[in-house]
Amino acid sequence: MEPITVPDLSARPLGFKVDRLMESPADTLYQAWTEKFDTWFAAPGTLIMKAEVNSVFFFETVFKTEEDLVEQRHPHYGRFLRLIPDRLIEFTWLTGAGGTEGAETVVTIELEPRGNGTYLSLSHKGFSHEKSKTRHDSAWEMILEHLDQKMMEKV
Repeated sequence: MEPITVPDLSARPLGFKVDRLMESPADTLYQAWTEKFDTWFAAPGTLIMKAEVNSVFFFETVFKTEEDLVEQRHPHYGRFLRLIPDRLIEFTWLTGAGGTEGAETVVTIELEPRGNGTYLSLSHKGFSHEKSKTRHDSAWEMILEHLDQKMMEKV
């Protein structure tokens, strides 16, 4: 199935790529991104997600730093653009202040089996300014490490 529309990123060309050899198998990672997002990333009870092209999703992340008086809730929205089971996940990613600043960005995750694990390549494109791009680039490194740890706990 083809996406209804793909974001035009020509006015927002900033992006980056993160590569990581994951211990988890490709099918486990695919499920984590498309069905079990609330077991490792989204706050439990906040996920609305159906793994179908053009399907819209929503979730929140919740965290509290030492400086925060209350938990910080961050809504995330998106829609699936391309899905190839155990190989490719592409979706839009939209957050507010401190995130994508309301810009509809595109995340592409490629999965390539390597032995018992998977070579994961994540690209995130469509940022309107360097600060947002840099913040996401450093966050995805930590997030992918967390994902692999969580999925290996379940094996």
